[in-house]
Amino acid sequence: MSGQIAEGLILATDGRARCFWPGDDPVYIAYHDNEWGMPVADDRRLFEKICLEGFQSGLSWLTILRKRENFRRAFADFDYETVAGFGDGEISALLQDTGIIRHRGKIEATINNARRAREMAEEYGSLGAFFWKWEPDPEARPPVIDYATLRTLGKTAESTALSKELKRRGWSFVGPTTAYAFMQAMGMVNDHIAGCFAHERVERARAAFVRPR
Repeated sequence: MSGQIAEGLILATDGRARCFWPGDDPVYIAYHDNEWGMPVADDRRLFEKICLEGFQSGLSWLTILRKRENFRRAFADFDYETVAGFGDGEISALLQDTGIIRHRGKIEATINNARRAREMAEEYGSLGAFFWKWEPDPEARPPVIDYATLRTLGKTAESTALSKELKRRGWSFVGPTTAYAFMQAMGMVNDHIAGCFAHERVERARAAFVRPR
């Protein structure tokens, strides 16, 4: 069992202080410890993250995590060039795939977004070069990420602007809240609560990370 040690933090059985949200679930803990907030430049992984955030809408993130390998299989490991070529046959097959979220709108949005991603990569050279342009100025970020502050960060001016630009480019299921969750997941911001052991790990990774341009 783990116990709360400060608002928003738990002391886990391994002796580490963590953000509250992974609880005791090993899948969630591994995601929190090793992935969430770590900076990403790889285009496939960026495309995966923004698509899965769209699939998560209205559901728990743990549900998505438990199905992630199925999503990777179903969507060609999120190779947007391949997914951009999906048509009615692939949509029908995906709607029968019990390993993923069988939501027609979200499936069709993923295929549409793959086509938009292809256009974006042609324009900017990579998805990373586009997305990292939206990293907030450090001065615009809260000085400390505590539990109370984290609760106010469901969307921000930057995520609202990113969402607006993606929609202008024809992307779907990329509202401001989804865009901010994507920014958190890909390491554009570090929203591990101060005192969480992963907060400093992510800060070091972000300091060493070379932003794609």
